[in-house]
Amino acid sequence: MRLVSRIFRILFCFLLVSIIFANDSYGQSYGITFSSHEVFQDKRTGLDLSPDKALCLGDNFDLSFDLSFIPDYKTYFGYIVRLIEDDGRNIDLVYNAQVSKKHFNFIVDERLSNIAFDIADDQLFKQWNNLRIKFDAEHDRITLYTGKARFVETGLHLKKNSCYKILFGINNYKQFQTTDIPPMKIRDIRISQNHQLKYNWPLNEVSGLVAHETVAQNDGAVLNPVWVTAMHRDWQPVRDITVNGIASVAFDPQKEELYIVGADSLYTYSVSAAIWNNKAYKDGKIDLDLGNQSVYNQFNKTLYSFLPGRKFVTRYNFQNHSWDKKFRAGPLTDYWHLNKFFSKTDTSLYFLGGYGHLVYKNKIEQYHLNNDTWNDVKAKGDFFMPRYLAGLGSTTRGDTVYVLGGYGNNSGQQILDPRNIYNMMRFTVKDKTFKKLFVLKVNGPDFAFANSLVIDDRTKTYYGLIFPQHKYNSTLQLIRGSLTRPAYDLMGSTIPYNFHDVHSFADLYYCPGSKRFVAVTLLRSENNQTKVNIYTLLSPPYGMNAMPLQAKRTVLWYVIGIAVLLIIILWIFLGKRKTKAVSPATGRQTEPGKPASDIREFNQNEHVKNAILLFGGLQVFDADGVDITKYFTPLIKELFLVVLLYSIRWGRGLSSEKLNEILWYDKSAKSARNNRSVNIAKLKALLDKMSYCHLSKDTGYWKIDIDYNHMYVDYHNYLNIVKDKKDLDIEKINCLSAITHRGNFLSNIEYEWLDTFKSEISNEVIDTYLHFAHSGSTNDPEFLIELANFIFSFDPVNEEAMVIKCKALSALGKHSLAKNTFETFIKEYKVIYDEEFKKDFHSVLE
Repeated sequence: MRLVSRIFRILFCFLLVSIIFANDSYGQSYGITFSSHEVFQDKRTGLDLSPDKALCLGDNFDLSFDLSFIPDYKTYFGYIVRLIEDDGRNIDLVYNAQVSKKHFNFIVDERLSNIAFDIADDQLFKQWNNLRIKFDAEHDRITLYTGKARFVETGLHLKKNSCYKILFGINNYKQFQTTDIPPMKIRDIRISQNHQLKYNWPLNEVSGLVAHETVAQNDGAVLNPVWVTAMHRDWQPVRDITVNGIASVAFDPQKEELYIVGADSLYTYSVSAAIWNNKAYKDGKIDLDLGNQSVYNQFNKTLYSFLPGRKFVTRYNFQNHSWDKKFRAGPLTDYWHLNKFFSKTDTSLYFLGGYGHLVYKNKIEQYHLNNDTWNDVKAKGDFFMPRYLAGLGSTTRGDTVYVLGGYGNNSGQQILDPRNIYNMMRFTVKDKTFKKLFVLKVNGPDFAFANSLVIDDRTKTYYGLIFPQHKYNSTLQLIRGSLTRPAYDLMGSTIPYNFHDVHSFADLYYCPGSKRFVAVTLLRSENNQTKVNIYTLLSPPYGMNAMPLQAKRTVLWYVIGIAVLLIIILWIFLGKRKTKAVSPATGRQTEPGKPASDIREFNQNEHVKNAILLFGGLQVFDADGVDITKYFTPLIKELFLVVLLYSIRWGRGLSSEKLNEILWYDKSAKSARNNRSVNIAKLKALLDKMSYCHLSKDTGYWKIDIDYNHMYVDYHNYLNIVKDKKDLDIEKINCLSAITHRGNFLSNIEYEWLDTFKSEISNEVIDTYLHFAHSGSTNDPEFLIELANFIFSFDPVNEEAMVIKCKALSALGKHSLAKNTFETFIKEYKVIYDEEFKKDFHSVLE
């Protein structure tokens, strides 16, 4: 029956994923964005619902659609929709921002009707608004509905059984041509008769010039469409320009303005209004040095340009278009591609990392804005590896920053095997402390980061741009990840990026008002010019597998149909089974051919022989039960652990070259070989004390071979438990808790290469406990409390564990303990994140 149970669970998950797939599609933004007065007439957008012939709709029909305006444009005037009755007269809904009130007007032929109204700006520009126009030829009236408002116009001489051309935006139809259109978005156009849907244009396409109609297949035609779904998936190139000399870039998120600091002018691009301008400097051309960067301080509304290696910072005056310090030429910078951030906490500008003269940096400098002074910061906590090409993002106040990835090495010397870095570091300004949070799980090609991360405090997520730094014709790819876990997702399309090391620069910004990402690339040419490219992407970004909603819904019904059919077949099959295998020893059902369990229970109170314990610190017991851990010198211990973990986790061990890279990276090839040979011999002698554990190189890789039938290794047992969460049961959870109860994985040992293992194990343990807690396999409150406590030992501010424990305590009637658990959690949350937890106790229990 276990096999049958698995099949049912697979089918259930199949259906569940399908439903999630559908819900995701329903949640996506879609529609058409209409290009307006910001472009030339022949580039503006129009939609013809019936390009081949007019729609004959009888005496009465309803036309409805969703409307939203795009903010921050100069001109708001034009036709939203034009209906042409029997090719004889026009009936229009027009918007005119020039009038003092009632900007929406309904026009019949050449006459303003009595229908005039407004939609509040916070609704018109920030949400979809449904409008419905009801044509009633029988009573000769038109009724317009918007929200709760209703407007009626009579005496229009509407003809019965008329046929209509229905045109949104611009059109070139006969004498009814129009080119005026407000900057707007339209979606979900529907036509109904007698309360039955006759036509439906969702406008959920991603590309093309066809607006698919889903009821009668009466497809519409679109001119110059900008599909909303595509704007969430495909980066839009909005500007490219070449400026003289060296250039740097900064961004004001409140005004949504991008600043390009050039040699002779400050260039400004308004993202929301799509306006570009430039102002020449009052004092003429400036001498920008190679490696110059710029940054905008949103706290004091000031633009800065800087060169930290020379402790040079200058402010820009927007009123008289000048810098408050003179730029002077100097030596080549030591801090290419460094990261920077402002902290409101101590009114300072910080600089981290960088590269120059064959050296990677991990230096931190602090510039005090109030008194124009500098000092070096001595960071505490975890080691911040020297690097450049990292991504950095800060919280709203700049009191906590996250530094992700980069390229460098422990020593900082470029000659000593530099590599890509994938750890996520958190730096808190208050105590100047680094904390390594996790290491990214990277399965594909290596990559580095554009200069900035976009941090979402509310959802504890980040966005960044990655690119393979080993080739010139590269591409930037947006990723979205968690601030607490190493997984990440690729979002949106790629951006072309010519990466020529210190000649190139890329950055990422976010516009909170217009809800879009901005990517900027700079490339300095040999003739001392800088090419600037600007791209935008609507938020939330979609993955590249986004497809039209109607297609997703169609696929969903096929998927559900297949799943239901499989369940019916399985049910018939089960009904015909006459016999079941029964264990003569237990009387329970068994599965024929089921292998013996590969999970061994471990009792630490018994005398331990032939065992390797890694959770809670390293302990090694030989065949006689003697703890031989003390005989492992620091180097032998690291050699043993690296070979052991690579052998168990990946099943193949590791090469001599990889061992040299990890343990003897600072030695010559000959010296590394000699050190390896000596220490391998010492390790073999120690392992010989255990009867079923041997070091070999039979496959060309150094590997520790273990007979798990006679030897216990807690890490091997752990992997067998977590590898298939669908088979979890209370017995396995108890085995896992026995393993983790000893403590965190190798808690008293710190190696750079070990961080990947520790991060993976911590996340897998938490995921396993949470998966079982949510699986419905147990409703025992006491057991759920234990599960939550296990999770807290790995993550003291795990919100799901807190909710599980509070609910379980409440179910037992221990309400004061539940409240104490919640209060302890929010205190710990405040200490770690330096912000208040957003939920209260009662909402947690709901």
